[in-house]
Amino acid sequence: MRCERVRRRAKPGALTTPAPLTPRLIPTLLITMLVTLSLAACGGSARLPVEAGMGEHPAIPAPTRSWLPSVALPRAIGWPAGTTPRAAAGLRVTRLAAGLAHPRWLYVLPNGDVLVAESFGPGSAADQKGLFGALSRLAMQRVGSVGVSADRITLLRGVDGSGAAITRSVFLSGLHSPIGMARVGENFYVANTDAVMKFPYHGGEVSITAPGEKVTALPAGARNHHWTKNLLASRDGTKLYVSVGSNSNVAENGMAAEFERACVWEVDLATGHHRIYASGLRNPVGMAWEPHGGALWTVVNERDELGNDVPPDYMTAVQDGGFYGWPYSYFGQHVDARVTPARTDLVARALVPDYALGPHTASLGLTFASGDALPPPWREGAFVGQHGSWNRRPVSGYQVLFIPFRNGRPAGSPRVVLDGFLNADGEAMGRPAGVAMDAQGALLVADDVGGTVWRVSAAR
Repeated sequence: MRCERVRRRAKPGALTTPAPLTPRLIPTLLITMLVTLSLAACGGSARLPVEAGMGEHPAIPAPTRSWLPSVALPRAIGWPAGTTPRAAAGLRVTRLAAGLAHPRWLYVLPNGDVLVAESFGPGSAADQKGLFGALSRLAMQRVGSVGVSADRITLLRGVDGSGAAITRSVFLSGLHSPIGMARVGENFYVANTDAVMKFPYHGGEVSITAPGEKVTALPAGARNHHWTKNLLASRDGTKLYVSVGSNSNVAENGMAAEFERACVWEVDLATGHHRIYASGLRNPVGMAWEPHGGALWTVVNERDELGNDVPPDYMTAVQDGGFYGWPYSYFGQHVDARVTPARTDLVARALVPDYALGPHTASLGLTFASGDALPPPWREGAFVGQHGSWNRRPVSGYQVLFIPFRNGRPAGSPRVVLDGFLNADGEAMGRPAGVAMDAQGALLVADDVGGTVWRVSAAR
């Protein structure tokens, strides 16, 4: 969003009488109000390139506060016919499946079947009260983040010569804003927004019709600010790790509303009991096991409204018992003065994340490279889906990054794998979210706004 005056010329002979405020016009006018207010905060553009906030030693400038935060809201339009994202040199991108209902997350079964969670948030009456709540909801509608949730998981099987799935079917339905998926033995687990559910599953089945059993409830309720809950099974199949985001930006609703949130849970599958494995993680979503050292890694969305250049989102190895700062500090000991009362004791032990992913990139998906369907430069490292945030001007994210690794640690600057999700007019044709490696070692990307799962492989 640029700080400039936009003029609309009336067609010759057009009437100048204002149109009546019909119900259809009211949302448009409210969005216009929001955009106008954001333009009134001109001077709030980023001072640093987004790349300055990436890597093991990112720039962390002082925060900037204004009466209105920076706002950038690329309008979601979907993919025009014949268009695709842009893959890096030596790679090609194809549609594995299109016409999906907000495909948010991916999981690949041992037999190679690809599962796609089609899901919107459940909506929160507590987050939508008043004018600001109404404007926030309309803003989310503009960027394609609000809708009726399909509440299902779709199965894609096989890949034809064009890179598309050969068959497609409904694997599981009747869920509640599902995201995380994991198979352990003869059971299939789903993280709904409010509970981890277990279903009987036998390898190769194309659908599950049996009722689910609740393993454990998850934080949700009337206010459910970060609704996505992800799953990762332990290597030995005895535990599930569950990512649970915060219930606010910086605990503005009080810490009681953050009970057992902004953390990663460890759930014992034999008993359903859980403990907090790591905390102070504002919104951890993607989780994966690093293949060499075996550490649990996650990507985290950091807080908003401290300016365009801070703080960076990040990826990090998650230490058992580790505290990562939220809400009291960010990227180590950088104190957030908005949070009261301060907790200097917690700030002092806040761990510095391993690798910054740029400010306000809304990094969501995480997977580590495997197989040999990609050329050698893309075979050792992590892929991160960056959904794109509202709180930076110019926008950041809207791409998939590759972070090279060596001996289990990040080793170099990030590389763009897939971009071109914004058109020349700054509109969003798609937004990458979850990422996964398929059975052949190609990269899969869930594009919720574009309704598509993209497949990235070596160019022919």
